[in-house]
Amino acid sequence: MSIPELPGELFAGADEWATATASYLAAVAPVVLAVWIWWEVRRARLIRDALADRITVEVVPTSTFDPSEGEVGRWARQLGRVHHAAGGVPARGSAARLRYSAEAGKMRCFLEGPATAAAVLAMPGFAEVEVRAGRSQNGIQPVRFPAPSKGAE
Repeated sequence: MSIPELPGELFAGADEWATATASYLAAVAPVVLAVWIWWEVRRARLIRDALADRITVEVVPTSTFDPSEGEVGRWARQLGRVHHAAGGVPARGSAARLRYSAEAGKMRCFLEGPATAAAVLAMPGFAEVEVRAGRSQNGIQPVRFPAPSKGAE
């Protein structure tokens, strides 16, 4: 066996295999397409429901707050558990988000995530930080970009 003969030997029976399996592939293709569409619709619904049902907790540090590297790493791992606590929601819908606002010259920090991960979001991550859960916070609205008009193209 030499190297130039190898491709010919590999594909020698490909035409017979293709004609024998063509009817089966034609029957399976619509089923695979239907399952794929169902899966994407299900995923989109999970994301939409998770984004519609989110909670916000306020994170309030003390005046002497100065975290060490270990505390920051521990809190980052804690925020990484939010996705797992969301219970099968895709990453886009189960992400934890930090939001900052300034009201009357005072900066406020909010941690937002899916309602199914409320226990993880309400856990204090630092020794000198208070987590205030259950307060409604309407000051921060998501940024929306309008679709460009057809005349602008």
